[in-house]
Amino acid sequence: MNARKNGPLVKRKSPSKEQEIDEGKLRQRRTLSFVVLAVVLLELLNFMVGPFGMPKGKTPSDFLFLLLVVVHAGWAFVIRAQAEKSYLRALYRSPETLLVVSLVFFLLAYLFASTADMSYAQRFALTNGNLHLAPDSTIQRLNAASQYGPLILLDGFVVAYFRIAWKEWNERALGGSDPIRVWALPLTLLSGILYTIALPSFVSLAGYSPLAYVCLVPLLLVLYRVGFRRGVFYGVSFGVLQTMIANFWLGTFSLVSLQFVTIVYFVEYTLFMLLLLGVFRRLRSFGYLLFPIAWVGFDYLRSIGFLGFPWAMLGTSQYGFLSLIQMASVTGVWGVTFVVTLVNSTLAHLAVRFYERRAGALTGRRATIETLLPFGAAVIAVLLLAWVGSATIASLSRQPAERTVRVALIQQDTDPHKNDYAKTFETLKELTNKALANKPYLVVWSETAFVPNIRRWWGMDPSEYPLAKLVDEFKQYQEGIHTWLVTGNDDYTLSTDQFGNETRRDYNAAVLFAPDGERMETYHKIHLVPFTEYFPYKKQLPWLYHLLTSFDVYLFDPGTRHVVFQTPQITFSTPICFEDSFPNDVRQFVARGAQVIMNLSNDYWSLSKVEGMQHYVNGLFRAVENRRPLLRATASGLTAYVDPEGRLIESAPYYKPAYLIADVAIPREHLSFYTRFGDWFPQLMLLAFAGFIVTVLLRERADRRAGAESSRPTVATYTAHRGSRTRKRRS
Repeated sequence: MNARKNGPLVKRKSPSKEQEIDEGKLRQRRTLSFVVLAVVLLELLNFMVGPFGMPKGKTPSDFLFLLLVVVHAGWAFVIRAQAEKSYLRALYRSPETLLVVSLVFFLLAYLFASTADMSYAQRFALTNGNLHLAPDSTIQRLNAASQYGPLILLDGFVVAYFRIAWKEWNERALGGSDPIRVWALPLTLLSGILYTIALPSFVSLAGYSPLAYVCLVPLLLVLYRVGFRRGVFYGVSFGVLQTMIANFWLGTFSLVSLQFVTIVYFVEYTLFMLLLLGVFRRLRSFGYLLFPIAWVGFDYLRSIGFLGFPWAMLGTSQYGFLSLIQMASVTGVWGVTFVVTLVNSTLAHLAVRFYERRAGALTGRRATIETLLPFGAAVIAVLLLAWVGSATIASLSRQPAERTVRVALIQQDTDPHKNDYAKTFETLKELTNKALANKPYLVVWSETAFVPNIRRWWGMDPSEYPLAKLVDEFKQYQEGIHTWLVTGNDDYTLSTDQFGNETRRDYNAAVLFAPDGERMETYHKIHLVPFTEYFPYKKQLPWLYHLLTSFDVYLFDPGTRHVVFQTPQITFSTPICFEDSFPNDVRQFVARGAQVIMNLSNDYWSLSKVEGMQHYVNGLFRAVENRRPLLRATASGLTAYVDPEGRLIESAPYYKPAYLIADVAIPREHLSFYTRFGDWFPQLMLLAFAGFIVTVLLRERADRRAGAESSRPTVATYTAHRGSRTRKRRS
């Protein structure tokens, strides 16, 4: 009745199915927006009242956390945008980016928490306002989890939910609905995890080397299927997260090392992926060759210069595959990395080709051959190289050594700089005395095993200066053992300029003493750890220099000479710490006459067997490359003797005071192909990659010319056009 009184009766239309779906999706977006805002409010409360169990006040890391929370708040409003393009990006793309950033920030905080267990860091935190530490790492890790855990769970849930619940929208949001596009980020993270555990890691100290042959396949499949910009994002995400997880022990190396390595690798992987994918887009059919060539070139570039850090390269995962790694005597470790990456890239190529065949894009016998041939060739190459390597090992094993020299490697199981110097010296003497019962020709102490600067305190009054007294005791002890001894020690030189100003240069050094106590020779470490041992841009970037020094960084000067220590029975060189990870640096010692590579390291600081094992694996390849025995004397692992074929002959246990007696077989004087010609292989890969770039540029130039020619009117077109205009005027 009311409807009739007010006007004609109108039959209401029931909402269509499409409208119901849109309204349902709008409700889901609104609900998600409220959930995000609720998490943001929770995290803001955390910021205001936290961190818990730590000194009051905010540090730069707390404000980074706040910035991430604010970005999530802005995301909550974009989710409710009216434009389809905007809210689809907010539901599919934004959570991926936020998840990766949250993971990076969480790992920075969580891994750095290990520093709270270091006494030197606690002392620094008490006396300096730059750093706040919890009483122990457990409390600090709980704070990291409380800050970033809710954000990671939220971002991860959104990444998964809308890809599953809105399947029909995957095509619009991602440009395709195939599983690789949909789950690109999880596949990228899977590659990072597989890469990490193929190497010595927290999962297995030995590593799972077979995984190295497949670890990059998920990432490469993603790069095949996604666009350029997302490909760069996924490639950089892989590089940064894999580096942080594999090198988790950097959290205890210094107060700034983890942060700087993360920033450096972010920049390096960004530049690498931009260039690699820029070429790959135009030469996709050659991807199975392009990827290993570019990967080796990238590994090489990140190993040179001030920022060089050639750690955890994929080829080092094969340290146990002795027959394969013999190729390193020709190509260096770079050749092993190339072979392993080639298997990955051909597997990815095989998978992509089979997918295209199923989709009907590829047919015929030729397509089948092009699909199977690259992978088959890669497998044959691995088998052939392994066969040649086995023959090489057999041949070298039959060659008698010139002589055998007994060397005692002392592992005192202390961090010399962070323990009582006299106590460390007593431990060194006790272990050395036990080793002397085996009558070694040479005794080797680790990096900075004896801390007081011998040059400075030698000859000063022992009754007046405690450190001079300790140096005097060292001098008397070394003369009393009547044995050659090499030890790590700090050193310095003084120079005077033309105006009479005196300049002091400090070095991380190794010093050789003769049996009669004479100081014979000193090596100054050439390749220093960037930012924590060396920073050459003090004048250009004074603010960064002051930032480093404000975080308890002590900087050295680099040495300039590749010293070869000479004794009547043996010549050797002592790359210090991570110097044995640089192939070309060690090669130069051998080329100058070193019969033995003798690495002095202090790996005690890491408090992790993983770091010691990774370091040992890196150094092992220097023995194979140069066909020289490798001895490693470390403060606490892995102290070891490796033969020129890369076999571990003997080792000492981790984190125990120990000594190792090594009867070192001195090989006949012979320079390997790698020692003679150096890094020719990665340089060749860079040249090949440059050839790919030139090919792309020439193609683009040809395409532009073809486009210009097709748009230019021909004579026939011009004549026809002119005739039609004449007919129009007449009509």
